Amino acid sequence: MRFVMPQKVKFKHCDPAGIVFYPRYFEMINDCVEAFFDDALNCPFETLHEDGGVPTAEISVQFTAPSRHGDHLELALICTRIGRSSLGITTEATCEGERRFLATSTLVLTDAHGKSTPWPDDLRQLIEMRIVKDAA
Repeated sequence: MRFVMPQKVKFKHCDPAGIVFYPRYFEMINDCVEAFFDDALNCPFETLHEDGGVPTAEISVQFTAPSRHGDHLELALICTRIGRSSLGITTEATCEGERRFLATSTLVLTDAHGKSTPWPDDLRQLIEMRIVKDAA
């Protein structure tokens, strides 16, 4: 099950040539992850980060086409696997059906000391319902 977040490319995302400066895509990916936890899992980051967090442990991105100031992107997040404390996701950005990037990431649930910790049962169940096999 895909989680979709719209993202208009704003001036702040662009370099002087008017295209998205690639580090801004990482901010968009994180915004999508945060919205996913808040909207799809009913687990807002401000609550989750009171005594832990979900840092990105690994990320790989294929940039396939430039995005320009004013473009309306659709970021689609798909959960691909869940481990004891990890979560595999893909995030694809498209604009009018054209892929702009595809990212694969691993998030890890951590406690207040930065040590990995198992997903709580209720959160695990919500995530497991969203797992898509052979994503991307």
